[in-house]
Amino acid sequence: MTGFCIFRGEKSSIFLLLVVGIFSIAGCSGHGRGGTVNVVGSTSVQPFAELLAEEYLAKNPTRNVEVQGGGSTAGLQAVRTGLAHIGMCSRTLTPEESGEFKGTLIARDGLAIVVNPSNPVGNLSLSQLCDLFSGAIANWQDVGGVAGPVRPITREEGSGTRDSFVHLVMGDSHITRRALTQESNGAVRELVKGDPGAIGYMSLGMVGMELKTVRIEGIEPTADNVLAGTYNLARPFLFVTKGEISAEATHFFDFVMSEEGQDTLEREGLVRVR
Repeated sequence: MTGFCIFRGEKSSIFLLLVVGIFSIAGCSGHGRGGTVNVVGSTSVQPFAELLAEEYLAKNPTRNVEVQGGGSTAGLQAVRTGLAHIGMCSRTLTPEESGEFKGTLIARDGLAIVVNPSNPVGNLSLSQLCDLFSGAIANWQDVGGVAGPVRPITREEGSGTRDSFVHLVMGDSHITRRALTQESNGAVRELVKGDPGAIGYMSLGMVGMELKTVRIEGIEPTADNVLAGTYNLARPFLFVTKGEISAEATHFFDFVMSEEGQDTLEREGLVRVR
């Protein structure tokens, strides 16, 4: 996407102002790009939005949709400043954000806890999971694994995935400063795949075949269990807008919420809303 900057986490407002300046100089703000629909935000929602855009454009070759990541918070910032028509968010909006934005649920996603395939641990309680990420449990033998250090992998500040994990798992505890921070589901996947001592969390729809998922309180992280409400580590995938959106953006939005769009999301491991 030519000339479009990706926000990373909660970077300073100075950076945001520089981006706005670049758009102003180029004369290509998000709402004035000749019909292009700009979709920005959560790196968890991003691959699904890209797939939806690909299918949408195959049926509508005269239209244009461009999808960029950067994190849920970046998506809200981009919508707020007019750099994007639609923001992608993988967490519940705060009361303040709900007063400013409209969040539409496009699907539900399970938050999968992943370990290296060589790790024998297959089930954790919520309290054990919290302790592993807070640093209270630092050796795998304390949860039935092989003796060795636990290396938690977390997401960056501003990530909707991290916000959801903290809300669902950590309670009043904090993720240890010793945790390695990564800025995408893909980066978490690569670290866990290569480290027998690692544990991470990521979108269920992006786990693939190279990692092992861990049952939580005895419940498998599957789309069926998310839909049934038995797997409690679940979160919303939202498309976020502010005020009136363009006819082009509405057309793409309608496709995402259509039977065809929802079929695509379900096929990719998410839980449909229609």
